[in-house]
This record gives sequence, structure tokens and C-alpha cells, in this order.
Amino acid sequence: MKNNIKTINRKKSLGLLSISAILALSGLTTIYAAGPAPVNLLSANNFTILAKTGISTTGTTLITGDIGVSPNAATSITGFGLNLTDASPFATSPTVVGKIYAPNYANPTPTVMTTAISDMETAYTDGAGRVVGAVTELGAGNIGGLTLAPGLYKWGTGVTIPTDVTLSGNANDVWIFQIAQNLDLSSATKIVLAGGAQANNIFWIVAGQTTIGTTAVFNGNILDQTAIVLNTGAVLNGRALAQTAVTLDSNIVTSQISTTSAIPAIPATPTSETNTATIPATPAIPATSSSQNTNVYTNNNSNETGCSYGNNFSITTGRPCISVSNSTNTNYDAGCLSGNRFSITTGHICNSSTLNNSNNNSAGSSNLGQEIKMIKSNCFVGNRNDDVKTIQLFLISQNKGVSARNLASVGATSYFGDLTRSALAEYQASVGITPPLGNFGSITRAYINSH
Repeated sequence: MKNNIKTINRKKSLGLLSISAILALSGLTTIYAAGPAPVNLLSANNFTILAKTGISTTGTTLITGDIGVSPNAATSITGFGLNLTDASPFATSPTVVGKIYAPNYANPTPTVMTTAISDMETAYTDGAGRVVGAVTELGAGNIGGLTLAPGLYKWGTGVTIPTDVTLSGNANDVWIFQIAQNLDLSSATKIVLAGGAQANNIFWIVAGQTTIGTTAVFNGNILDQTAIVLNTGAVLNGRALAQTAVTLDSNIVTSQISTTSAIPAIPATPTSETNTATIPATPAIPATSSSQNTNVYTNNNSNETGCSYGNNFSITTGRPCISVSNSTNTNYDAGCLSGNRFSITTGHICNSSTLNNSNNNSAGSSNLGQEIKMIKSNCFVGNRNDDVKTIQLFLISQNKGVSARNLASVGATSYFGDLTRSALAEYQASVGITPPLGNFGSITRAYINSH
């Protein structure tokens, strides 16, 4: 077989098992294969992080989605500063845009958690048991630098990813990776999605430990029979579902929100601000965009992965998918396209007299800065007033991370709920205010007044 062979026709997918070794020897960089059916996560799909023995974090970790442990109790969830009201089925945290569950919380959480753990184990067994059309032992366990099309990939060893690996396919394609030992993604390395591939359709079935290196970017759902470890600054776009523990260190973890949640309802509160993350509406692609037919936007400063299907912000780096520098008018926010409510580049409110639809040097932004400095009262969860609205607008304009963008998708409601607290905690952590509790008080006020 010639060395310049790069692809396998989808119609020949049944021959993958027998020829995969030959292709690996021929310098293969791209494989096209028929994608398998997705792994059904059942009720485990409702969680971003789920573990049996514990979830721990050091540093400031930001999580979008629900997390939970079982059968271990809530004491095995550490580093999040849990807030639990009497007789509540869940706790909250300033760094979790979602809810936190443990089997010692109020009903129906114990039953929900038992079911979720069982479903996680069932999903692992399903994923590990797939056999049809598998590509086996690709790269002898080293898949760095490869571009992989949808399919089933199987190793009887561990897998290492020392350099970027690309998963290329459309939004409905599925990847399943069966790994009999450890999975290691090296520091500063990325699992890149191309052609519209979605993290929610990627399943890493790992028998050993999964380790995501420092500042690495990982895409997909990890179902691990042992532990999952994210080193400092690593980003996970997907789920961490471990049959032992999940260990975090100043990470960003985000998953797509389930549409079939079996989680207990949030107790009624007088709020128009949701307590779970809301995915921002997809903006229309401008008619002049050179990316209109590629499904991948390009930032003028760097090529951004994770900017598929008009994402406001990259799902892998968190940076905007379209740069403000696309506009020649310094008083025009290039992210305010086709009637967007919020800029897809800066997070500023579009067509707003407060922010003046411009950058941080504008008069509108200056006015907001003066308004935030005029706040004299302390603000915390449960407050509803104009000071809260000013704080929300300020946090949206600062755009310090995922919580600010989730708040932007809801808007300035004047009600101080869990989402506002998470965004404020995110801002506090970014400027060095410790501990980042998400309350607006004397320390935060003093910092803003001095800057």
C-alpha cells in the first residue's frame, strides 16, 4: 500500500479491523470510518462531574453543570465552599454554575444519585463492549498528530497524546475510544474538534487513570473505571464520570446541558435569573464573513478551535470566535451582529446606552465604571435592586469567563441569584480577591474604587 494513502472510503468501513495495522505503517494521518451509535449515558448525562469516592479542587475551578458523588457523602466534595440550606436536596457553590448532589442530602437526592452511579457504570460497560468495525492498536497507543474521523478505536494498552490530535467530522458523528490502561494528554496539548464535531458525541472509555496535563484542552465525555485528574489550568469540554475520584486544580469544566434532567427541582425563589447555565443563542453569521461556509470562525489574533456552528466563544479556549479587530470603527462592537443582544466578541450589551455599544475606553463603559463605584451597600444572594443590575452589567462587560457569559445570556435582571454570585466569584478570583465568595462587599468595593 502506497505511503500517500490518506483515507478509507466509508463504504469500506467493515475492512478497518483487518487493514488498520497496514495503514498505521503507511504513515496514516487521517482515517475515515463509519461512526458507531453513541453511548447512552442515561441519567448520568445530567452531570458534568460524577464520582463515587470524591470530587476535590484546589485553586479556583469553574464548572458549568451539576456535579455529584455517591455512595460517599458530601464531605468527600472538597474545595468548593459548599452552601447548603436546611432540608435542601442540593448544595451550591460560587464556582459551580449548577447544583451539587450527595446521598446524604434531602430526598429525592439519595435515590437520584444511586441511579446516576448505576447508569454511569452501565454506560461504561456499553462503551467498553463495542466491537464492530474497531480500529485496533492505532499508533501503538500514541495518537499525537493524527486526524481521526468518526469511528470505534480500541487499544489493549494505554494511550498517550503528546501533541495535538484532531477529531474531524460533522455534528452527528460519533467517536468511541476504548483504552485498556491509562489515558494521558500532555501539558499544553489539545484535542481539537474540526468540521463541526461535537464534544458531546465523543466517548473516552478508560480502564486506568485519565490524566489531563497542565493547560491542556480536552474534548469529550470521559467514562473512567478508576480516577480522572485535571492538572493546573486544564480545560475539559465534556463530562468527567469516574468510578473512583475526580481531582481538579484551577480548571474550567463545561458540558452541554441535559434536556432530560431527572434532578430534583430547584426550590421556588422570587427570581427571574436561572440557577443553571443557559447556552447563549447562536448568532447569525454576517453576510460578509469569510467563514460563512466553513462552520469554523477565525479570530484575527489566532486560529480558534471550538468555534463551530456560530459559537459565541470557543468551547475549547474560551476566547471569542470573531475578533473586534474585524471592525475598522473603534466605537463599533464587531460582535453585535444581526440584532444580537450581547456581543459575541466582548460580552458587552449591544445597542445599550449604558455600554454605548463600544469598547472599554468608551464613554458608555466609563459611565458604567462610575456607577459601579457609586454602590455603597453590600449585595448578596436574594437582593433585588438597581445596584444588583449595575453589578450584573459590570460583570458582563468584564467578561472574565464562562459564568459571566452565562450571565450575559440571561441578562441584567436586578435579582442577585446563584448565577450572579458565580460570575462575581469568577471576577474576584481573576483580580486576586480571596476568598472569592461571590458577595459584593467592602473588599470588592475597595478594589473597584482603586482600579
